Amino acid sequence: MSVALGTTRPLPVRTTLVGDPGDLLASLPRTAPYAWVRNGEGLVGWGQAARVAVPPGPGRFAWARQWLATVFGDAHVEDAVRTPGSGPVAFGSFTFDEDAHGSVLVVPRAVLARRDGHAWLTTIGDAPLETFSPIRDPGRISYGDGSLSAPEWEHVVARAAKRIREGELEKVVLARDLVATAERPIDVRLLLTRLARRYPECYTFSVAGLVGATPELLIRRTGQEIESLVLAGTTPRGTGPADDLARGAALFASTKDRHEHECAIASVRQTLAPLCASLETPDEPELLVLPNVQHLASHVTGRLADGASVLDVVAAMHPTAAVGGTPTPTAIEVIRELEGMDRAGYAGPVGWIDAHGDGEWGIALRSGLVQGRRARLFAGGGIMGDSDPAAELAEAQAKFRVMQYALEG
Repeated sequence: MSVALGTTRPLPVRTTLVGDPGDLLASLPRTAPYAWVRNGEGLVGWGQAARVAVPPGPGRFAWARQWLATVFGDAHVEDAVRTPGSGPVAFGSFTFDEDAHGSVLVVPRAVLARRDGHAWLTTIGDAPLETFSPIRDPGRISYGDGSLSAPEWEHVVARAAKRIREGELEKVVLARDLVATAERPIDVRLLLTRLARRYPECYTFSVAGLVGATPELLIRRTGQEIESLVLAGTTPRGTGPADDLARGAALFASTKDRHEHECAIASVRQTLAPLCASLETPDEPELLVLPNVQHLASHVTGRLADGASVLDVVAAMHPTAAVGGTPTPTAIEVIRELEGMDRAGYAGPVGWIDAHGDGEWGIALRSGLVQGRRARLFAGGGIMGDSDPAAELAEAQAKFRVMQYALEG
């Protein structure tokens, strides 16, 4: 197994069953925490046994899979659990744009996991594990414009909607950023704890400074079985139960949002069909109600036709129409032209993969890139020909509130 400094001596990997650890996130030390947690289950990791910056380009997922095959293949593994997520595990974050630098894979030195009534600990090597330190509040948070001001972003939305009406494309997803600055260094563990408690149905994640709680599961692979959750079409929560119901009903009846969702489902179906022996997509979406917004959501399930790993499926699916647009190649070019910023890992794949090719990967939405006292927050939405720039700005601001809550409490 390649270690962080680039040497190639094999390291021992040992996975054993442990007692219920309680709150997984409470076990994390301050430095380099990795996490993928939903409803109290998942994996957390710390330390660094191996790490690589994945080169940009169209072959980046294949390159990553080959690197992982070498790393995992060189390990001496004792795995008493033998379940998805046991043995050596890599956490990863890939940039939205394949040509951007910043994609990374990390194999933590320790991984603590809980799923389906079982808990286990994986350790790599015999170095002492890091000790816990108290979580510190970052203090007062101030905000400033990111790459574009709000009026500038509204102008970009209007330009994109005009191009859609002119027939260049059907949909494009545009994002914006917001810069948060804290009094003191931001402790990622505090953000993770707040996000997991407030958004338990989302996947709370942390990989190499990218932190968030995404509602969107890009792909889960368990053996040959795969599952995806497609979200497209959004409305803010209401001011009370009656307003909530009315907003949800309006979203479900919205021609614009239903068409946006149908584009996203069609994109996933077209991508997964060649990889699957069977594939099921629902005829109608359902409403996914979160503390800040409501989404149109569809569960997609299937069975792989061959031995594709979860990373192979990620490579085929990203970027989906839900985070890029339709047709996706045209939408990506429009994003590069109009958006005016580097998305980094926002809206890119984030998740984990084990040595057997199983894993879970989400789309890095409702997220921020944290470094020291600074956090760059991201939000966006699907633009259609009849999109109203002010309404799209309000939707993005509602999505920012997820990470603002994580910072401020």
